[in-house]
Amino acid sequence: MGAPKLSIAVPSKGRLKDQAAELFARAGLPLRMVGHERGYRGALSGLDGVEIVFLSAAEIVHQLKGGRVHLGVTGEDLVRETLPDVNAAVAFLAPLGFGRADVVVAVPDCWIDVARMEELDDVAAQFARQHGRPLRVATKYMNLTRRFFAAAGVAGYRIVESVGATEGTPAAGTAELIVDITTTGTTLRANHLKVLQDGLILRSQAHLLASRAAAWSLEATKLRDIIVERLLTQTASRS
Repeated sequence: MGAPKLSIAVPSKGRLKDQAAELFARAGLPLRMVGHERGYRGALSGLDGVEIVFLSAAEIVHQLKGGRVHLGVTGEDLVRETLPDVNAAVAFLAPLGFGRADVVVAVPDCWIDVARMEELDDVAAQFARQHGRPLRVATKYMNLTRRFFAAAGVAGYRIVESVGATEGTPAAGTAELIVDITTTGTTLRANHLKVLQDGLILRSQAHLLASRAAAWSLEATKLRDIIVERLLTQTASRS
């Protein structure tokens, strides 16, 4: 095979890697390693001119933004958290049906009078009067949190960046509430937290994304269209 005409960044480890590999295989385009088995380059069996680059899910977002890969498979939550003007940087080509997680606002379930964001704003004002400081919101999603809270008209809070298990911060006394991802809600309930009724920030899943900054030749565009059609056929058959 000659020089690759299209580059695709795929997660290098974990369930996202396994699920991406399974989807490509079902689409008749199995991922295969090129060179050393522990390397970070690969190809698509059955489709020449494509290079696979194995990267962390977060790094894929930066590579797409910089135009250093044409396509990438990663979670929508990471994309929208990392890129301030997401639609100018990438195009969402296909939802892939795996890596599902909701980004939500969750508060202690003992806050019986707090069920919605507008009530959270009232609590924030009351908390500041009583304690002389704003509510602390623990999260890894600082940008999503700021945008969502601003849209809901909630002020009087301070973000505490979470580096560990976010759901444990209210019990540990390092935050009053959290913004985090959840799939079933089991972990939140185990930590005596509840999701606000209108506290769904994003219903995320893995997507195939295209970089708007990459150099798109006619050959790369044709390869992209083949891949998108095959992946969409597979996701539609399993929906």
